[in-house]
Amino acid sequence: MEAAFETGTYIKNYFQENRDYFEEQLLSEAVNVRDKIEEILLIGNIDLLNNAHKLVMYVMDQSDQDVRDFAKQEGIAWATHSISLTFKLEWVQAIRRTLWNLLHKFLDERHMPFEPDDFFILEKQINDQLDQFLNTFFICYSDYKDKLLEKQKQLVENLSVPIIPITEDMCILPLIGILDDQRSKIIEEKVFNAIGDLHIETLIIDLSGIAEMDGNIIDHFLKMIDGTTMMGCKPVITGLRPEIVRQMVTLGISFEERALTSGTLQSAIKRYTSLG
Repeated sequence: MEAAFETGTYIKNYFQENRDYFEEQLLSEAVNVRDKIEEILLIGNIDLLNNAHKLVMYVMDQSDQDVRDFAKQEGIAWATHSISLTFKLEWVQAIRRTLWNLLHKFLDERHMPFEPDDFFILEKQINDQLDQFLNTFFICYSDYKDKLLEKQKQLVENLSVPIIPITEDMCILPLIGILDDQRSKIIEEKVFNAIGDLHIETLIIDLSGIAEMDGNIIDHFLKMIDGTTMMGCKPVITGLRPEIVRQMVTLGISFEERALTSGTLQSAIKRYTSLG
């Protein structure tokens, strides 16, 4: 009897000869994925059938490195295009079942006796390789997805805190939307870093796009203004809405001793650029 690994070489050749049969059986096993093959090819340029053949050949070659590299490549592709992991799991398990069905067909057609020890060696080789593919794929998918989410988070943060240079030492920070505790901390960090990196001497903070600020947020905002002044930057507040002003008056809070104020962003730009 051939050793299990040598038998695997015969099986590999048999799979290549029966490529169409393998695809037919695979599609019958992967009932949910087969209707998504064209869509996945269109979305991510991922050829599921061709990749299934690649994986089987790597498994039959017992090429650990090829299996890992292919799994990483697939993990990045699926994460990049946000394709459902449910399809991937079903597809690989269908490949596993189809591979063993074809192995049974191979042994039956060749009338090959197969010693139990050889069978279990081959079974361990094949299933270990497929398990390694799945493990590497999911780890790579998760890691790359985390990196994509972090990049998106950074992009959103940068867009939500747009510090726009007007002159060499003057910038505008137009704030829009809702200010919560988390966003206030992000704004503070971005402002302090920008003052240090860009050597900003005048920072015009436009609040015309902020409809409301609760007491905690106002307090946090005032501390940011104090920090801005401590760094040698002159803060100018524009666009304060009546609702926010009334709330500050009620709380006994004022920007008067902390920052200069101006009715509109346009008037502040005109005034402080002319002074320069």
